[in-house]
Amino acid sequence: MLSLQSLKNLALSAVMTTALGTAMLVTVPQSYADDHAKCQRQIEKEESKLDQAIRKHGQHSRQAEQRRRDLNAERERCWNAYPGWWDGHEHRWHDDRDWDRH
Repeated sequence: MLSLQSLKNLALSAVMTTALGTAMLVTVPQSYADDHAKCQRQIEKEESKLDQAIRKHGQHSRQAEQRRRDLNAERERCWNAYPGWWDGHEHRWHDDRDWDRH
């Protein structure tokens, strides 16, 4: 038979486990959403740099090609983290790794 102290310890363990599990369920989605939003902002920033380079130097300029590589690297980073990538021109997430066709 369990002693009163053992029952108290068991109850305390159950409460702590439940609290920790609940905290993780609340924290992880928020962290994921924050990281996802950060990824979106970074891609939009790189898209803006590419658009500026194209306007200033031309579609196939050395500067535009460098900005395109930077944008694709950011998309790759996001893809590896989520998997998905943001298209700021279409204002939507893609779930296919097809940014080189856009």
